[in-house]
This record gives sequence, C-alpha cells and structure tokens, in this order.
Amino acid sequence: MKLLIQPGAGPEALLAGIRNARKSIEIAIFRFDRAEIEAALKAAVGRGVTVHALIAYTNRGGEVNLRKLEMRLLAVGVAVSRTADDLVRYHDKMMIIDRRLLYVLSFNFTHLDIDHSRGFGIVTRNTRLILEAAKLFEADTTRNPYKPSLDTFVVSPANARTVLGEFIGEAQKALLIYDPKIADPEMLRALSERNQAGVEIKVIGSVSRQARGLDVRNLAKMRLHTRTIIRDGRQAFLGSQSLRTAELDSRREVGIIVREPKVLCGLIKTFESDWAESAIKSVQQSDANMKDIKWAVKELVKELSPLNPIVEEALKEMETEVGAPGLNPQEMKETVKEAVKEAVRERVEEMVNESMGAS
Repeated sequence: MKLLIQPGAGPEALLAGIRNARKSIEIAIFRFDRAEIEAALKAAVGRGVTVHALIAYTNRGGEVNLRKLEMRLLAVGVAVSRTADDLVRYHDKMMIIDRRLLYVLSFNFTHLDIDHSRGFGIVTRNTRLILEAAKLFEADTTRNPYKPSLDTFVVSPANARTVLGEFIGEAQKALLIYDPKIADPEMLRALSERNQAGVEIKVIGSVSRQARGLDVRNLAKMRLHTRTIIRDGRQAFLGSQSLRTAELDSRREVGIIVREPKVLCGLIKTFESDWAESAIKSVQQSDANMKDIKWAVKELVKELSPLNPIVEEALKEMETEVGAPGLNPQEMKETVKEAVKEAVRERVEEMVNESMGAS
C-alpha cells in the first residue's frame, strides 16, 4: 500500500499505473484537465488495453468540459459511460488497473487539485478492496444498485454514515481531521461526545457553528481539498466525503479505511506539519488577488441577492480555499464562485431536510 501526498507526488504514480496496464483500466472521473493522463489513456488503448471511463453527468460549471472529454475519449476507442442522475452528484475519484491495482483518491485529475491543493491518495493491491471497487464501478456504469459488503470500503450513500459514525465513536485518544466543512448534526454530536470523553480533536478546515470545544485551524499556504480522519494514530479514513449531510446521504463518494503503518506515518507527519504552519493564520494574498476576490463577491451578491447571509457565511468559510499560492486571478475567481454556489445549494438541501424532519 502506498500513500500519495499532493502537492508533491504529482501525476506520476497515476501515469505509471496507466502505462503498466496490460489488460484493463477502469477510471471514475468527476473533474479532468490533465493532458498527460488523457494521452496515457489513449496510448493504453493503442496497445490493446481495454479502457473504460465512468464520467460524472454533472459538476459545478463543468458539464460542457465533461461532454467534450467524453467525445475525445470515445474518438480514441475508450469505452465511456455516464453516471446516472439519481444522486445529487457522483463525486468519487478512483482507478482500477488490471483488477490488481486500486487507486482511491481525494483529489481530482486536475492541475488545481494535484498542483495547488492538499490531497491524498492510496494505491493498493488489497484483493478485497479491489473486488469491492470493481463491484461499485460495475454497478454505477450499468446504473444498478450497489450493496456494500466491506466496511473498509466507504461509499456514500450506501454505508458511509454508519461506518464513519462508528469510526469516530470508537476513538479513544485522538482524532486528527482534514475536512473543508464538518456540518452534519449526527457527526457533530459524535465529535462532541468524543471531545467530552477526553479525546483530543484537531481539525484542519472548518466546522459548523453548532460545534463547541473543537480545536480548528484553517490550512495555511494552500487550498484544502482532502477529507481525512486519523484515529488514535492506528487507523485512518481517506476519501472524497466530508462530514456533511449531502456528502453522506445524497452523493456518490468513496473512501477507504487503512491501517498500514507507513501510510499512517505519512498522514500524521503531514498533518502535524500543516497544523504547525497553520498556527498563525496565513495572510499572504496579494493586493491584486484580494481585488479579484472582492470583485467576485460583488458579482455573486448581485446574482444571489435573496441569499446574501448564506453567501457571506460561505465566503468566510472559504478563506483557506482562496489562499492557495500559485493560483492565477481567473482560477481564484472560479474557486470562489464555485464554493459559494455549492454552499448555497447545500444550505437549501439542509433546510429542506430540516423541514422534512420536523414534520
């Protein structure tokens, strides 16, 4: 089992897997703009490898690019399936090589995620995990129901709420968490209970105002994208689902629970480094970037004026997102826009769920 840490690992491990494929490549795509990975998939088809891409039916603002990607892949002989629209979003990112090697990623196949964002990935030859991932891939490509049979393979909405709730509830000493936004009431209660029981909880990211007593810091120097929970230094969850209601109950998300000592060592070392660097909130944005943010905010407030309080709250929560070094003004503007639109949409979903629960 191997840990990929972004930024740093780059796309090389992904490219190596594709280049070494002999029979098949199965890849689930939510966002994609890496030309070298696309070229590697094309070359794999050229040497006789069966390549099957499962592409999300939608993402924020990127449907046109997804459809263009489908056409390009079809043109070079890749078998392409589109996810169903039964869930709000198909947000998982994984790849299976020859049914012998599995990649489970918290990052997308994009420059923003790989080069400018904290993300993790796991590469494993574990047979049970590979078989479970293949079962999920087949279910989603054929649009059939998926029934989980392995608790260490965490899938939303199939088993994520139960597995992650138990994972948190069994903590005895410490929980080290990366999460852009923890907001699900049930998960917040579980964290609060562990905190009251004396478990040390550190969160890099943000937590709903409903939470009390948790030690929370914004990630300094880069954009936060991973969702990771390290429990008692002995086990870790790594995946694409935050502890938010929509990501647990209404979206396809995938993660795994690992116990490999070398992987845990890498995750803990990275967390401790990020935690130390985030002790003093980073204020490294240039005046030019701040002007761009203000412009984007102004335009969004105009566009979403009936929801201004939600917009303002979402922008406060996105401070770590817009602080990533290396982002050009256009990338920063799009990051802000997409984050706010996502926050508004999910807040509407939460209000609907709350009203249904109260009736």
